[in-house]
Amino acid sequence: MAGDEVMARTLTEPGVGMQRTAQARAPGRSSAPAEDRLTTAMSGSPTSGARAPRGWRLMGTLLPLAFLLVVEALVRARVLPDNLVPAPSEIGAALWQLGGGHLLGHIAVSTSRVATGFGCGALLAIIVGAAMGLSHRLDALLDPSFQALRAIPSLAWVPVLLLWMGIDEAPKITLVAIGAFFPVHLSVLSGIRNVDRKLVELGAVYRLSPWRLFVRILLPAALPHIFTGLRTGLAVSWMFVVAAELIAATRGLGYLLSDGRETGRPDIVFGAIILLGLLGKLTDTAMKILEGRVLAWRDTTVESARP
Repeated sequence: MAGDEVMARTLTEPGVGMQRTAQARAPGRSSAPAEDRLTTAMSGSPTSGARAPRGWRLMGTLLPLAFLLVVEALVRARVLPDNLVPAPSEIGAALWQLGGGHLLGHIAVSTSRVATGFGCGALLAIIVGAAMGLSHRLDALLDPSFQALRAIPSLAWVPVLLLWMGIDEAPKITLVAIGAFFPVHLSVLSGIRNVDRKLVELGAVYRLSPWRLFVRILLPAALPHIFTGLRTGLAVSWMFVVAAELIAATRGLGYLLSDGRETGRPDIVFGAIILLGLLGKLTDTAMKILEGRVLAWRDTTVESARP
């Protein structure tokens, strides 16, 4: 009777049930001492739940600032040529001269394109990846084409999309969606295919329908892989939006990069690069926070996933 309750709990609470199922296999044995020893042994490992020392976190935050200070000193000492590597203070002054409204306009346009393209591409990738993960026939049919399309460089899509869609927002958003699609698609497919077979058999014992099997077992077990793909797809989206804005745009950080190159302004070029790095870090941190909240039920949830 206790075993049936554990299995029922597994289907209703995936995170908790996976732990209880393992404990139910060895009745009469207390796994607490072994778990304590394992936790102690792994307390210094990157995958343990132990939080990194505050000092290391602070140094990780200050490391980019220290790098900028070193570059500033080297440029001021004329070790680095200022016409090729501008001092960080000059980069900040150049961005300030652009004006807050003008600069925020470029940031807002690029962020909007990334958010829209990433959302569309990731959603389509989750749907298609789940369908291919659940159907071996569909996987065999579509996988060769997807692998060939995935190998096409981002810049190769630009002239095709411009020819098909013109120079408005549609080709830029489509290019970002293409960039986000493939990492997320591969992670969804890998996550579903790597679900523990015993969990699938447990669903068959309870005669779950395909949809309930997917929602209650396959999707929760595949979520760690999916979030890895989402974070990768988000980073690729920022790369693809720059590729789109470098060629066919009048606004955005990619356009700012191109404009700085054409006008011989390395301070503008490096300023746009720094802004892209900051935006990429902020969006990745937001995704890590979401991952930590959604996957809070995991024993292996890394504490560093929290802000």
